[in-house]
Amino acid sequence: MNVFRLAGDVSHLLAIIILLIKIWKSRSCAGISGKSQVLFALVFTTRYLDLFTIFISPYNTVMKVVFLALSYATVYMIYMRFRNTFDSENDSFRVEFLLVPAVCLSLLKNYKFTPVEVLWTFSIFLESVAILPQLFMITKTGEAESITTHYLFFLGMYRALYIANWLWRYHTEGFFDQIAVVAGVVQTIFYCDFFYLYVTKVLRERGKMTLPIPV
Repeated sequence: MNVFRLAGDVSHLLAIIILLIKIWKSRSCAGISGKSQVLFALVFTTRYLDLFTIFISPYNTVMKVVFLALSYATVYMIYMRFRNTFDSENDSFRVEFLLVPAVCLSLLKNYKFTPVEVLWTFSIFLESVAILPQLFMITKTGEAESITTHYLFFLGMYRALYIANWLWRYHTEGFFDQIAVVAGVVQTIFYCDFFYLYVTKVLRERGKMTLPIPV
């Protein structure tokens, strides 16, 4: 494992922990897209079906369990524990527009046409767009709390660091995963505009990130 992969995993873990702490301390999930969190839980579930059948390393197994547990804990807090604070009106992105293309692409483009491999491919394609309901919600409301933007920043950093990881592996090992790389680049592109707003609005102004709301 190289430093980019490790840094990417840490950034990913930090993003989820930041979100969970935000929800727990504020006793509220306001401003958080439950749909995005359900999609991420689906991503981890379909990706880690080999958890009990294939052993790679203790690190790999532990991280799989942690991501699964934290993703479902987040969904539980949004839809059960603090459901009265959930802003369902603004969390209105049509997720079928993400799920259907991800299913179709995973059936058409995969490395092996088996249930586990197709579902792994589905998870890669779905992860690349799973954040869109959250970004849509921020655009719709016109603002986001700074802690929510920190979550998004570390999530974006995770994908950017994984691109560096793939470049490093291609340079040192000749390894190239076309599906993961293409999906990862697409996902990182979605964060580019957010990164600019994060630096100019959140870090410099130390407050909420506000957006102009279209009339």
